[in-house]
Amino acid sequence: MYKIVKVEALDGYRLRVIFDDGVAGIVDLSERLFGPVFEPLKDPAYFRQVGIDEFGAVCWPNGADLAPDALHTRLRNQTTAAA
Repeated sequence: MYKIVKVEALDGYRLRVIFDDGVAGIVDLSERLFGPVFEPLKDPAYFRQVGIDEFGAVCWPNGADLAPDALHTRLRNQTTAAA
């Protein structure tokens, strides 16, 4: 399992994510904030409350979370596509 060592909220509902194996990048969530658990994240101030939970998932205070494995794959694929 991949471990997120840092997550930072950016403008435009984007996250800068850094993994312990060096994979890093920016994930755009602007088109993915739908459903009741993600609705509060549409408030930019709330979106900036992002953190990392005890399981290594990107999370917010209301319980919304993003799995590290899925983010790692997405960032790795972005890097491969850009090369």
